[in-house]
Amino acid sequence: MAKKEYATVEAADHEVRISSPSKVYFPKPGHTKLDLVEYYLAVEDAAVNQLRERPGTMKRFVDGVKGDFFFQKRVPKGAPDWLQTATFTFPSGRTATELVANDAAHLAWAVNLGVIDFNPHPVRRADLDCPDELRVDLDPTPGVRWNTVRLVAMCVKEVLEDHGLVGFPKTSGSRGIHVNVRIEPRWDYVEVRRAALALAREVERRQPKRATSKWWKEERHGVFVDYNQNARDRTIASGYSVRPVPDAKVCCPVTWDEVPGVEPGDLRLDTVPARLRKKGDPSGEIDSHAGSLDQLLDLAGRDEEQGLGDAPWPPHFRKQRDEPRRVQPSKDRTRKQA
Repeated sequence: MAKKEYATVEAADHEVRISSPSKVYFPKPGHTKLDLVEYYLAVEDAAVNQLRERPGTMKRFVDGVKGDFFFQKRVPKGAPDWLQTATFTFPSGRTATELVANDAAHLAWAVNLGVIDFNPHPVRRADLDCPDELRVDLDPTPGVRWNTVRLVAMCVKEVLEDHGLVGFPKTSGSRGIHVNVRIEPRWDYVEVRRAALALAREVERRQPKRATSKWWKEERHGVFVDYNQNARDRTIASGYSVRPVPDAKVCCPVTWDEVPGVEPGDLRLDTVPARLRKKGDPSGEIDSHAGSLDQLLDLAGRDEEQGLGDAPWPPHFRKQRDEPRRVQPSKDRTRKQA
């Protein structure tokens, strides 16, 4: 029987064995599993800056982007003894010992299992109940132009600044834009989500034709500001993650000056390392800008006083105390009767 092909890479003082290194993960450009490993080694510092001390779910594509994938929350048995982990508790009460990718060896180890992009929680191991990051996910509805997404992102910047916060934008590597906001870890998930909902509604007020905070798809238009990405078990692709798309686009941090002209197709596995060497990491100083949610929570309070209460939660969450009826509007008989 022929021996299986493998390669060994040196990363963070560890030797990491890569099985089937020549397996093609991205058929369109021809990038292999080893190409993906080498990409993460090239952007190690910037990628780890987005992941440090954060547990995350592994999304495994063992046959590359053309194959099936599955989510693995728990680190498998037989993992190396140097692997760092954290035990995360989900809304159901169940727990999982998840990967904490704190250096290049962890990145390479995960890629060997078929991980393409990294999806960390917005908390760190020191406090798994209080996020230190508010996440703004701009998700365009079908048919929305890319320029509309960019315009809504610039509105997000204004709303954040008006409420004493600094946002760090990145292309999602798909159709949207993310904005990460470092915050002081003083609030639990419920309050962070409440602040995110207030932000989404304010963006909607300022850009009523381009943005929406409506959860139900039948009510959306333009760009959905997904406040529920701040619910407890939600994760989002981290900066410098290669996305599982045919052309290997990267979820890439950019400056605010770049947002009006940024083109996601230019930010790929084969272009981002050189960009990083030339321009540096636009999100490199994010930890120096931890802000307070007080002003956004004050905004939430004003919205609530005016009758804007909670908005729908994801379907697998228990019904919340002030949450409206979790019924699709077109099927809500009580609304029709009113």
